[in-house]
Amino acid sequence: MTRKVVFWGATGQARMLKECLGYEGYELKALFDGSPTVQSPFGDVPLFRGQDGFEQWFKETEDAAEHYFLVAVGSDRGKDRVRIHQLLEDRGLKSMVAQHPTAYVAASASLGAGSQILPKAIVCVDVRMGRQCIVNTGASIDHECQLGEGVHLCPGVRLAGCVEIGDFATLYTGAIVIPRIKIGEGAVIGAGAVVIRDVPPYTVVVGNPARELKKLVEVI
Repeated sequence: MTRKVVFWGATGQARMLKECLGYEGYELKALFDGSPTVQSPFGDVPLFRGQDGFEQWFKETEDAAEHYFLVAVGSDRGKDRVRIHQLLEDRGLKSMVAQHPTAYVAASASLGAGSQILPKAIVCVDVRMGRQCIVNTGASIDHECQLGEGVHLCPGVRLAGCVEIGDFATLYTGAIVIPRIKIGEGAVIGAGAVVIRDVPPYTVVVGNPARELKKLVEVI
């Protein structure tokens, strides 16, 4: 039986996730996005603006709480993904995990609610990840890594074994992390960086080997 799903987010991440749905037996019924200029990328799927639009849809849709949801918000917006996840879950919608059929996920891996495993991604044995993580196209996570909530591994990221990543950290395209490194909450790893030592929370590192570029102010 086809199951109904909604996305919060209507840009590139939504296009990627709809590709996953085509293989999963779900039907996309609605999109929500706070931007005043974004248009629905799918001609047959209506778009509602922000939380007010969601409340309108929820009120007018008889079986709204029977829908599944995915948060189609990428980049470094892990806190937003988790916040939206909680909003939708509190209203009774059901979270799901998106896994593209070309991705590999080991049987012993644990994927957090709302996580997204995109084309050609690899998640190896005994990996643990929290809610709303994104393992983007061609990224790989080796054995026994631990990811907190809202982590984003952008395309082509490589994590060696036993890496620990704190909540809301973002690793940009092509970053590499050697074994047993700890990356703190909210840290940002620049594209192509090679991380050979621990990264403190809310710190941006770049280069090969990765070096500190600046500190970030934690966003509540």
